[in-house]
Amino acid sequence: MRIVDLLSKESIKLNASPKSKPEAIDMLIDLQVKGGKIADKEAYKAGILAREEKGSTAVGEGIAIPHAKSEAVKAPSLAAMTVPEGVDYEALDDEPSNLLFMIAAPNDGDVHLEVLSRLMTILMDEDFRENLLKAKDADEFLKVIDEMEKEKYPDEPKAEEKSAEGYRVLAVTACPTGIAHTYMAAEALEKAGKKLGIPIKVETNGSGGAKNILTQEEIDACDGIIVAADKTVPMSRFEGKKVIRTKVSDGIKIPEELINRITKGDAPVYHHEGAADSGEKSSDGGEGFGRKLYKHLMNGVSNMLPFTVAGGIFIALAFLIDSLGGAPQDGDFGTHLAAAAWFKTIGNYAFQFMIPVLAGYIGLSIADRPGFLVGMAGGAMAAAGATFASPGGDVPSGFLGALLAGFLGGFLMLWLEKLCNGLPKALNGIKPVLIYPLGGLAIVGIMMCAVNPIMGLLNEGVSNFLSGMGDSSKVLLGCVLGGMMSIDMGGPFNKAAYVFGVAAISQGNFDIMAAVMVGGMVPPIAIALATTFFKNRFTEEERKNGPVNYIMGLSFITEGAIPYAAADPARVIPSCIIGAATAGGLSMAFGCSLRAPHGGIFVFPVVGNPLQYVIALAIGSVVGMLMLALLKKKQPQTA
Repeated sequence: MRIVDLLSKESIKLNASPKSKPEAIDMLIDLQVKGGKIADKEAYKAGILAREEKGSTAVGEGIAIPHAKSEAVKAPSLAAMTVPEGVDYEALDDEPSNLLFMIAAPNDGDVHLEVLSRLMTILMDEDFRENLLKAKDADEFLKVIDEMEKEKYPDEPKAEEKSAEGYRVLAVTACPTGIAHTYMAAEALEKAGKKLGIPIKVETNGSGGAKNILTQEEIDACDGIIVAADKTVPMSRFEGKKVIRTKVSDGIKIPEELINRITKGDAPVYHHEGAADSGEKSSDGGEGFGRKLYKHLMNGVSNMLPFTVAGGIFIALAFLIDSLGGAPQDGDFGTHLAAAAWFKTIGNYAFQFMIPVLAGYIGLSIADRPGFLVGMAGGAMAAAGATFASPGGDVPSGFLGALLAGFLGGFLMLWLEKLCNGLPKALNGIKPVLIYPLGGLAIVGIMMCAVNPIMGLLNEGVSNFLSGMGDSSKVLLGCVLGGMMSIDMGGPFNKAAYVFGVAAISQGNFDIMAAVMVGGMVPPIAIALATTFFKNRFTEEERKNGPVNYIMGLSFITEGAIPYAAADPARVIPSCIIGAATAGGLSMAFGCSLRAPHGGIFVFPVVGNPLQYVIALAIGSVVGMLMLALLKKKQPQTA
């Protein structure tokens, strides 16, 4: 969705002079109303103010981007305002804001995230900001944005880029969280296609759903399809086509090689087996068993994350409220005050879904809808600790039990489906609604009651081991987990460390998640610092994009470091690992804890020992920056 398409002349005001942040907000809301996309001004304003209460939307560098999703919004739109003298918008850098954009998004979908991401990317260009501030009228303002978007996103699908025969190469990109890798791989593939002169279209399966979806006509006419994904995507539509299935990181690192393999016919023909849209059952497609297991796991993790993050933050807020209210830190801590009890109760509702959803979506990835029942039921039994002697629950087997329920239950469901292939065809109609659910529930019920006592004791043993670790061992563990967050920046090592941290939260070990998050925040911040203070180690484009990593790092989006790591892995990755490991170890040494499994700087108020946590982050980031300055060579500078 292009920014210039969301702006109208009526929603742009140049050379404004608001005296305060509230006045600036009112002026922007009036511009939105003039744009004609707001059905209820007061309801929309309430959404804007609610978002500002969580923290200022001024991000520094003179930029502020207030935004809200609301029922009062009829269609996505933008309002823009320049303030030459600046206005105090409570920015992170304490500087006045002179360039303000306000996003209005309807409740259905995550269009505001897409627009926010694109805005932040292009606004990091200092020359672009200067040109916007110099614009004499709305037409010139729109022209500056249009030219910048065409320069920054030249690979967006355009009618003239499509050959008479259609797109020669199609692609699908997807990562577990659907935030960074997904779109970076799409951008890399589209740029490579343009460079090679090969028409390409990329479907993105991001956090806001599938976008730029491939049509059956395009699939039928293309030479082949690249599926660069770390989670399951619909595959039955590619039956009989040449398909390359690979990691999403390969879409970022070797896009030209993948496209050339398709155009030269060096790709296997895909044959789909089983139910429609199973992304995994295929007789060919170039994926090994280990790779498939990883994708099954990531399918569970990606669907678990919203429950984990939202529930965890609500629970953390409950502890913060009780702490600020002076409540005793006893067994009822987090429920003493009425507001705290509300947040903790709601958070618990969401958090309780975490383990069943993890197992359910692993089962779904393996055996489609029949596997979903097996995984969800098995995950719920793992969370409760169901046994033959105590079906209502005994010793919960937690994450370990959920993984077993998802994987073993899913594969047993495949076995049951094959077993039912010999039944009369007249029973085909009742297989998915009666035979599979009954058989699957019986299988997983027996399985989990049998293994839960063993898995529960193992889970309890791991928890006790972590709780009983000495200080030096904890520091070492923090170093290892922090370093793992930087090894592949969103890949298997990163996700393994993150899942370990989430599992520790569910067992009451909150210091592990603190080390994990601070380790994940360091790489982008270290790179941003290096591009700021050691400019001669980076190309002009890297220097321009560097400041974006301050925001990504502070938001706990490790993937912001990927372009730099891909360009110079031998120097960037070790530097980031050392910096992240330092931060993770210091977090453990300082006794920092974190009950919220995501959020970056926005959840620092609920961190245990927050000042020491900031110190750990700062030291780790500086160490990473200095390593980069030491290892990277000076780059040729243009005049």
